[in-house]
Amino acid sequence: MQCASTGKLGIAHLVGAEAKSGTMTTKPMSRWRAAGLHLLISIGVAATVLTIMLLLWFPGPLFEAGGGNGLLEILVSVDVTIGPLITLAVFKQGKRGMKFDLVVIALLQISAFAYGMHIVYLARPAFIVFAKDQFEIATVNDISDQDYAKAKLAQFTHPPLGGPLYVYAQLPTDAKALDALTSAAMDGKDVNTMPWLFRPYAEHARDVLANSWTLATLRKKEPKSAKIVDAWMARSSLKEADVRYLRMSARQAWVAVLIDARTAEPRKLLITEKF
Repeated sequence: MQCASTGKLGIAHLVGAEAKSGTMTTKPMSRWRAAGLHLLISIGVAATVLTIMLLLWFPGPLFEAGGGNGLLEILVSVDVTIGPLITLAVFKQGKRGMKFDLVVIALLQISAFAYGMHIVYLARPAFIVFAKDQFEIATVNDISDQDYAKAKLAQFTHPPLGGPLYVYAQLPTDAKALDALTSAAMDGKDVNTMPWLFRPYAEHARDVLANSWTLATLRKKEPKSAKIVDAWMARSSLKEADVRYLRMSARQAWVAVLIDARTAEPRKLLITEKF
């Protein structure tokens, strides 16, 4: 809604300028000036909305790790340029029907931006799932409505509206449930896309910590990742004993997850390797 209203304000400014041309003696607005003004407004709107989106939906490096940079470049380049370019092509102060043309341009630009935002919404991480010994990401689009309906707990029957939720995947132990899990896996489903296995993360902190590494262990087993973690630790106020290490599998990167050594709450995400 913020995007739509702000976009309309920008076009309204141009419409107002065009409407006043017959009643005021002012410097005529050229098509280049109109397109430039439209471009500045578009950049401001896109920057504001995308900043809020990235901070809320993609904390830390999750956008880059999920391969979102390419999508962002397309979204921004198309939305920021399409409106001003059309304005440059059609704007002529005093032209009959100019108001209507500018309103149509605004609606086209808003529609393009809304569609792009919808694609980003579907690609955003909904759940960060701890499964076995690492974190895995489930996007909104990864989980079907039918699978959401199978969730045992109400908070996992739908994707969160805000940022991603950390959850614990409790694997079954009885034979019947294991057979069902195997069947789902054969259908192409991964544990991180099975909401019926999700449990509150905090309630299983002990299990998470039991599968984590100390930074000393990280240095022995994954020295390349350790260098990145150590560099960040040197800049932080944390002591080595304050954190433990787990890794996260993302679409285009491995991510180091530093968790609190007592509560297992995530403290920092760092990309350690890009695919």
